[in-house]
Amino acid sequence: MLKKARDMYKMQKEAKKIKKELKSIHIEAEHRGVTVVVSAEMNVVSVNIDSSVPMDMAGEYVKEATNRALSKAQIVSSEKMQGIMGEMGFGG
Repeated sequence: MLKKARDMYKMQKEAKKIKKELKSIHIEAEHRGVTVVVSAEMNVVSVNIDSSVPMDMAGEYVKEATNRALSKAQIVSSEKMQGIMGEMGFGG
């Protein structure tokens, strides 16, 4: 019972550490002059729209760049979690 409590405490501590790490990892994606940067925690950090982007297409390009960045962020995030779960003996 005590071992399970220690394992849970260790897992919570590691999860907090990973969450902090994910905030500092930034992933960038670009689509036709729109660049979006997100954190591995899935938060948008910045959006840059080049002046050459047609305004009627800006929304679509922002959406595409954001989706690409978030997809990459999901991969990074899951790789980090798999690593820590493997270290703790939960597979990965």
